[in-house]
Amino acid sequence: MLLTTALVLFFALLLIGVPIYLVLSGLAVMVWLVEGDPLVALGQQYANHLNSYTLVAIPLFVIAATFMQRGGVARALIDMASAWVGRTRGALGIVCILATALFAAISGSSVATALAIGAVLIPAMKERGYPISFATGTIGAGGTLGILIPPSLAMLIYGIIVDESVPRLFLAGVIPGLMQAALLMTYVRYYAVRHDLPVEDPIDRGQFLRANLNALPALLVPIIILGGIYSGLVTISEAAGLSAVVALVVSLLFYREIRLRDVLPILADGVRQTGVIIFIVLAALTFAHWLTGAGVTRALVGFIDRMDLNAWQFLIAANLIMFVLGMFLEVISVILIFVPLIVPVLLQLGIDPIHFGVILVVNMEIALLTPPVGLNLFVLKSVADTGIDKVIRGVAPYIGLMLVLLVFLTFVPAASTWLPDLVFGAR
Repeated sequence: MLLTTALVLFFALLLIGVPIYLVLSGLAVMVWLVEGDPLVALGQQYANHLNSYTLVAIPLFVIAATFMQRGGVARALIDMASAWVGRTRGALGIVCILATALFAAISGSSVATALAIGAVLIPAMKERGYPISFATGTIGAGGTLGILIPPSLAMLIYGIIVDESVPRLFLAGVIPGLMQAALLMTYVRYYAVRHDLPVEDPIDRGQFLRANLNALPALLVPIIILGGIYSGLVTISEAAGLSAVVALVVSLLFYREIRLRDVLPILADGVRQTGVIIFIVLAALTFAHWLTGAGVTRALVGFIDRMDLNAWQFLIAANLIMFVLGMFLEVISVILIFVPLIVPVLLQLGIDPIHFGVILVVNMEIALLTPPVGLNLFVLKSVADTGIDKVIRGVAPYIGLMLVLLVFLTFVPAASTWLPDLVFGAR
């Protein structure tokens, strides 16, 4: 009875617009009180979840992304990408995908990637006569790479929940991320030729060299993060701290688009974003702990047994569920609500958590582009100052391409697991 009441309240509160962190924390307190457990035990649960070195990486990656978003890094990456592909028809579209892929390797956030790149490229694309729907759709789809290409906050949170190696998860996103970037660029090229988009003016060798040299400080961040992690010199949390420091130095000393007086407000903004994320994580983990204790996961495993589903059938069903959830909930909420319930099922069916992590993140990429809650849609609507209908029309072809990629990754686990197994050894 309590379980039914909790689930009904959960969906009812979400439907009337109550923030997810209030829903989860409120339900956690309610079930604790109804079952007669002292609230001090709830506080102990929070303390246990906070006692995680990996969790420390979340605020540091968020702060690094905030510095990168405001510190001139996006413009440097765009200039470098443009120097390489500027003579191609529809070059600004290809530059968009390249720049978002590079920025994704720095920020770990899809929304930050779409906002930073969109703020620079959308005005330029409008000026050169690109259709606004194409411009916003390309940046929206490219921005989703922020949670697939490492470092990825979504992968980090998933790794905490399933107690999986975060370095393995980061590596698992590399090949699918490159495949997605190639797929998006292929469509951009096709659209550019079909609609006769403009070719940019050529640049001389001096301009080419300056654009590449100017981007080197920005490229230090992924080199330090990933190089430090995979060389074994630093842990995930230490790499996150280094990335925040390097992001500050690069933004302050090299690109100089922020000043010392801007540092504290940017830090405050990063801390606010982190506070929301951490609060959602704690509330969701506590609620999931209660669901497990209430027997929901055991019931789900039993249901899968009775249905006699094999691994592929379960993955298809999971994809459909995640697609629907992603239309109504934001990324972190879906991960924190859905994943704890199905972890025992993954183990029972022999599904590699690394493989499932990539499937989950690609689903969340699609969720960022699907109405009514797709965050990238609203970010681009604001940046482009256009109607949401044009943004949705622009992302529609890319959603189709990403669904094709999702099907491929679902049925070809090696695309996700080959690189981690190569670096760390097969399990």
